Amino acid sequence: MDFEAQRRRMAVLCSHLCPPIIDSHNTQIVSTSNCSSDSTRDLVENPNFQKDCVFCKIIQGNSPAFKIYEDDMCLCILDTSPLSRGHSLLIPKHHFCALDATPPSVIAAMCSKIPFISNAIKKATGCDSFNLLVNNGAAAGQVIFHTHIHIIPRKTHDRLWASEMWKFHCRA
Repeated sequence: MDFEAQRRRMAVLCSHLCPPIIDSHNTQIVSTSNCSSDSTRDLVENPNFQKDCVFCKIIQGNSPAFKIYEDDMCLCILDTSPLSRGHSLLIPKHHFCALDATPPSVIAAMCSKIPFISNAIKKATGCDSFNLLVNNGAAAGQVIFHTHIHIIPRKTHDRLWASEMWKFHCRA
């Protein structure tokens, strides 16, 4: 990709990270999905999607989302319940219920996009760091059973995690 094309793509990504304010009365709540890898009753015509999966609906264009990156393998959208400004979700375009059910080639394709996407997010939000997070399974906090990786922008002393608050107080 030439420099000008990369610059334009970065500008588009950055502009999507600061979307217009949405009327809180019209926002759609993301619900849990009971997708399972062995469930065939919920399959739509395309076996790569599940009818009740919110991410499959977004990928098919049947549900709204703020897209910040898309290619043949994956899609990156803004989280509807962000932990910080720019909190994004990287999602494979094929349905896999959890990371351990996702083929290594798909995980590799997703992870190869993280430097590009995270740099755009950091630039747009003014953050200098980020967390990558995968909640794999219900006990780990997964509520949408379609593989996804959280990219969570961070700033020094933002105290996003409770453990950081304790560390800060123990030093004082």
